[in-house]
Amino acid sequence: MPDTGLIEADRTLLELVGIAPDDFDGKADTLLAHALPEDMHALLSVLEPNPRVVGGRRLEFRVRRAGGGTRWLSLHCRAVAGTGGRPEQVLGVVTATPVLPRSTDDVSRIQWLTVALDDATTVADVGRVVVTALREPLAADRVALAELRDDRLQVAVLDPPDPVAWPPAWRTDRRTEDPDAPVGDLPTLRTALRDGRMELWPAGTAVEPGLAGVGPGGLAVLPLPAKGRTAGLCLIGWDRPHEFAAEERSLLTATAALVGQALTRAHAHDAEQELATMLQRSLLPRRLPDLSGATAVARYLPARRGLQVGGDWYDAIALTEDRVALVIGDVQGHSAGAATIMGQMRTAVRAYAVEGHPPDVVVAHANRLLVGMETDLFATCCYAELDLEEGTALFVRAGHLAPLVRHPDGGTEEVPVEGALPLGISAEADFPMTAVALAPGALLALVTDGLVEAADLPVDEGMRRLRTALAAADPSDPGRVADQLLGAAGRREDDVALLLLRYDGMTTRPIRAGWTVWRLPDAVMHARRFTARTLRRWHVEDAADAVLLVVSELVTNALVYTQGAVHVDLTLRGDRVRVSVSDASPRAPAKPVIDDWEATGGRGLLLVEAMSESFGSVPVASGKQVWSEIAVPRREPPPADPGPRTDQGDLP
Repeated sequence: MPDTGLIEADRTLLELVGIAPDDFDGKADTLLAHALPEDMHALLSVLEPNPRVVGGRRLEFRVRRAGGGTRWLSLHCRAVAGTGGRPEQVLGVVTATPVLPRSTDDVSRIQWLTVALDDATTVADVGRVVVTALREPLAADRVALAELRDDRLQVAVLDPPDPVAWPPAWRTDRRTEDPDAPVGDLPTLRTALRDGRMELWPAGTAVEPGLAGVGPGGLAVLPLPAKGRTAGLCLIGWDRPHEFAAEERSLLTATAALVGQALTRAHAHDAEQELATMLQRSLLPRRLPDLSGATAVARYLPARRGLQVGGDWYDAIALTEDRVALVIGDVQGHSAGAATIMGQMRTAVRAYAVEGHPPDVVVAHANRLLVGMETDLFATCCYAELDLEEGTALFVRAGHLAPLVRHPDGGTEEVPVEGALPLGISAEADFPMTAVALAPGALLALVTDGLVEAADLPVDEGMRRLRTALAAADPSDPGRVADQLLGAAGRREDDVALLLLRYDGMTTRPIRAGWTVWRLPDAVMHARRFTARTLRRWHVEDAADAVLLVVSELVTNALVYTQGAVHVDLTLRGDRVRVSVSDASPRAPAKPVIDDWEATGGRGLLLVEAMSESFGSVPVASGKQVWSEIAVPRREPPPADPGPRTDQGDLP
């Protein structure tokens, strides 16, 4: 009786438990005192049945023998509900269960499972091992593995994966990418998790709708214990009636303990790798810029050991429409600390490059920054600035591998770039520049040592293999070339960064003209005359009014508000005229804050912005450059001459 704690037991039950009939007082606690403590929770769940669990129950438990040792007993029971729907009685039958000695096959299976789970690093790996160890050996039809996260079951593996093989609630085509369900929606599973004991449901057992169809011929529910808690559940289902032998129960119990520990380790590993991936993605550029006359692609692969985050980085920085900076580097070490330094170095190099410094100054500034960080880590770096119009490149190499180039004829070579000390060694280090000419069709490759060096691969041999692979690649698709180069790397001991640029040459070469503005009273007039002459020579007089207005305002601002040299640059590219006025002040021009009829300062900038297709200001090494782009009106072709005609109205 659940409410009274009393139990009616016949002589056979008392003999199985080991109690003399005269010593039995009719209390359930007297019977429970002979059970092993590990099985106590399962027996209490029978004496205090859950009204939400439908149908009968079956469990096996152990009792102590009077002469020592234990005896396995099997209990089949069902709860009888009263008028209020609460269980008033629990009726059951207890029988002796023969325990057969574990066979050699079972021992081998446990040994194999232990080794296989030790090699499983991810939750998916654990799931594959569980399916291999249980489904075929037990002739099961379904195996499901689910993690327990915040009172929700998150399904990790369903086998078979075909949705038709599972009840609607378990079909992944109707669930999110990570299907889960509250534990409270599945009372059978909730009871197993609460008791921490395996549940075996024979054929024909009525279960809640969420489990109907998982195991109509038999269902095993295995809580997965790990470090004093339950890591998840494993469900094993049979379509045809299945008899649960005692040795099979022992095998499942041992399997559950091993899987629970492995699942906990795998979950921690997955969480660590997810954090590392998010960190690495946040530190590397999301996308590379679209370039005129070139195509750049990049690849990054983490190491296949330890924390998958490292110090390799790359970047492509569009400086102007016809200049781009490429950088690749490697911070010493393979840790979150190295990744943090890497992020700081990438940000610093980008900032120095955008300011307009030449390559040697960019790298020198980054070196002094790293020295000032007072870290024990150093970094290598290869920096290149390419003029896409002229096809020239300036390289700086600070302790890094030399870049490779694939020429249009298919020949490859290491670019002979003069080397220097790695970054972070000496604040006074010099970083010489090397100029290299690129022909249209050339493919430039910048790599880190993880691609060409390993414990059994010297760096010279790795570079030779990389050159061979680069020569055999089809440069028409740089992305495919990058994938092929990474595929030839084999197993990685270090993270890998790869940056490729195919130089095609600019289809439309811009036309340029420049003028140094002298600080004279009529300086603006001379700048306007130079501009007018240039526009006539370029045959774009239709844009003269807008261009002359922009030149007048920008030159006037530079002369009034700055000191030092002022320079005007005009560029014609396609249907755009670009006006650039450079001065020695780093301060960007300011628009008027108050739009008042009495305010006069800054109104010229409003006119420039109104006349321009685009307008802005960028810092350069000597100050700043204010630029404006003006569209050139399209000239309509003259109408075709229809030939002579006769106008009757003009006849006398």
